[in-house]
Amino acid sequence: MNRYIGFLALALTTSLFSSCSLIEGIFKAGMWWGIILVVGAVVLVIWLISKLFGGRGGTN
Repeated sequence: MNRYIGFLALALTTSLFSSCSLIEGIFKAGMWWGIILVVGAVVLVIWLISKLFGGRGGTN
């Protein structure tokens, strides 16, 4: 029964989306996730460097 529901969902999804718009949506989501991850990584590196070298509010 679960296999039938999965196949039905896949068939419905492929019939509702044309292949070009589906691929376009995947690439757009990939681009935005990539941008978010890069910005997050840069912020994390800047935060770590500021903590290592005594950023603001440090007690020296």
